[in-house]
Amino acid sequence: MSEFWLYLKLGLEHVLDWKAYDHILFLVALCTPYTISSWKRLLVLVSLFTLGHTASLLLAGYQVVSVSSAWIEFLIPITIFIAAMFNIFGAGRRGTSEKIGLLYLVTIFFGLIHGFGFASYYEFINDEGGALPLVAFALGIELSQVIIVFVVLILAFIFQSIFRFNKRDWALVISSIVIGMVIPMLIENWIF
Repeated sequence: MSEFWLYLKLGLEHVLDWKAYDHILFLVALCTPYTISSWKRLLVLVSLFTLGHTASLLLAGYQVVSVSSAWIEFLIPITIFIAAMFNIFGAGRRGTSEKIGLLYLVTIFFGLIHGFGFASYYEFINDEGGALPLVAFALGIELSQVIIVFVVLILAFIFQSIFRFNKRDWALVISSIVIGMVIPMLIENWIF
């Protein structure tokens, strides 16, 4: 059972590591257009991201897929940039079920990309293989993502109710901050 807690803790630390804040930036961009009243939809998105993340660890761990780390390090900030730009261009215009289905697919795909970014390290720490470490790690990721989601939703509630930011302005400001933080990552990992 101590192995389970070890991998759960590693999953928590993987997302909540301030030195590797790309995961947090992606989650902030993903959460920004939502309010507390739509927390269930947001948790579905976050769970789909975890599913994609975990699938890429499985695919890499069993050598089904191998992706260049340079490409992954480039694509991770691209996913963050796309999520933030989606918020900027879609601010104030949400809703159709067609867009939700596409958003679910894109979120899984982005989870795959982010998971491949961690796959080599995960293979190194999980040299014995097996399902239990992967399940515990995925639960740790999911738990840490839920923490970030609720922090963002609470901050959105505070700014929108106390400081009278409207939902559109909140999405524009936070997404612009995320873009400002991700541009140096893009420049640093540019592969062309």
